[in-house]
Amino acid sequence: MRVVWDVAGVDEAGRGALAGPVVAAACILRQGVSIVGIDDSKKLTPKQRMRLYKELTSHPGVVYAVGVVDAVVIDKINILQATFQAMVSAVDQLSSPPLKVLVDGNMAPTFRVPAETIIGGDAKDLSIAAASVLAKVTRDMIMDKYHMTLPAYGFNKNKGYGTREHLAAIRECGPSPIHRYSFAPIKPEIQVTRTHV
Repeated sequence: MRVVWDVAGVDEAGRGALAGPVVAAACILRQGVSIVGIDDSKKLTPKQRMRLYKELTSHPGVVYAVGVVDAVVIDKINILQATFQAMVSAVDQLSSPPLKVLVDGNMAPTFRVPAETIIGGDAKDLSIAAASVLAKVTRDMIMDKYHMTLPAYGFNKNKGYGTREHLAAIRECGPSPIHRYSFAPIKPEIQVTRTHV
């Protein structure tokens, strides 16, 4: 897996979920940074992701930022534009502006610096892989907090994705204020007006 100095890797988490925000992270790995085990977050266990998250967020040679866009905005501007908004927000918050941005996937928003898309980038570039870990763990922690106030949906386990149990809870309880009302599985079940959580 390659690494390019002064380039920010960008990845997102939660794009396909039915509830909660979409989260993007931007990460620059400075020359000399060596953190064992960085990989595509989907290939890692929760324990491995948390270890890497702690190392990445405490390492002096790692520059990172996170962008979060909630379900209300996702419903207003659609999930693609919300994902782009989260990515731009993450890059704009970096304390050290990158010379270039590498984005996992085949589409990217317009940044203030040049950008390159890399399909499967979280398995090819270390900065993108690091961003994937940061985005995934950040979003998981957000969903764990929502579980404390909305326990019926099992967000601590499904993280907002459409598991059988989650869909059953939506049918039984109706959608919560953090569900994405514009998503097809939610639309037929809308019975309440969204309020802030």
